[in-house]
Amino acid sequence: MRTVDVLVVGAGLAGLRTARLLALRELDVMVVDRRRSLSAGIRTTGIFVRRTLEDFDLPDELLGPGVRDVLLYPPSRRAPIRLTSERDEYRVADMAAVYEDARRAAESAGARVFMGVRYVGASMGLVQFAGAEPVRARFIVGADGARSRVARDLGLDVNRRFLVGAEIVHPVASGTTTPAFHCVLDPRVAPGYLGWVIDDGRHAHVGVAGYPGAMRSGVRHLLDAFAADAPGRAAPTGPVERRGGPIPVGGVLRRLACPAGLLVGDAAGAVSPLTAGGLDPCLRMSELAAAVAAGYLRTGDQRMLSLYDGGALRSRFRGRLLLRRVFAGIRSRAAAEAAVAVLRGRAGRAVAARILFGDGSFPGVNPQLVDAMRPV
Repeated sequence: MRTVDVLVVGAGLAGLRTARLLALRELDVMVVDRRRSLSAGIRTTGIFVRRTLEDFDLPDELLGPGVRDVLLYPPSRRAPIRLTSERDEYRVADMAAVYEDARRAAESAGARVFMGVRYVGASMGLVQFAGAEPVRARFIVGADGARSRVARDLGLDVNRRFLVGAEIVHPVASGTTTPAFHCVLDPRVAPGYLGWVIDDGRHAHVGVAGYPGAMRSGVRHLLDAFAADAPGRAAPTGPVERRGGPIPVGGVLRRLACPAGLLVGDAAGAVSPLTAGGLDPCLRMSELAAAVAAGYLRTGDQRMLSLYDGGALRSRFRGRLLLRRVFAGIRSRAAAEAAVAVLRGRAGRAVAARILFGDGSFPGVNPQLVDAMRPV
């Protein structure tokens, strides 16, 4: 039976980055994912914000052109509020290619990645898979999504508040559109969240998300209704892809680590509760997760695990958690129209620009802490 230092369950961006960082610390790392291909089951639009682009070395050729304009629409779709930044605020990635790049980086560092291997459960360090030999793991990293099975097996906290989202992605004719981010506040199609169109000049992403209990006709039906006349949508010039899945919006979970393992990415609730963005949080928390796990495995000191503290991160999210509750309460067309009207004023526009163009979308990990735990 194979024994590894770390088993990472889930080959998304959080799992692969954590695996790479652990392998660079000379740990024996194995990654498993039940998908047979990294291009299957993509559940993110792939929007990277400026702060992420500035702080992380992402392959430029895998990113679309910069997006500086955001248009906010009321349910009537009339007279949108246009916010324009002096800098590129968003770039949309080819996520299948980003995942493949992250896989190559993890494997180059020494991690082994196995696709088509479904995690079944773990107990006392023994990890079972469907149709594959079990392994013994000193430590397990749960990067297996919003409804993490690893979290339950390790007795860690689990996500309980979700949006559900769905999206259509298709190519558009080059040079026919100006990159822009269109956001529609309309509780009829996206209760508690938004409908969106983001066009990076190469591909259009058209989506909706909302609280599942309020989407009585189903998210796919609502997406089709929204896409029929979504503002800013260009005509497809190639095949249409569909994406979708749950989005945790209850904030970072409190209990994220134990002597048997820890959680990263959506499994940890590492998603901005207001904007529902998860790519920036997953990269930042992976840095800390790898440093803490490596330190614990090197020393055996369980006090290291207390550094991976979800409660401390939650305390920095109070304002966004409050705004999430306010957002969730906009359930009528009249309330949505009024909310957009408020944002038309100078103060409202400043708030909107701070949320959409600000630098504080997710708390940064203390770089001194991570540096202190790097291998010598």
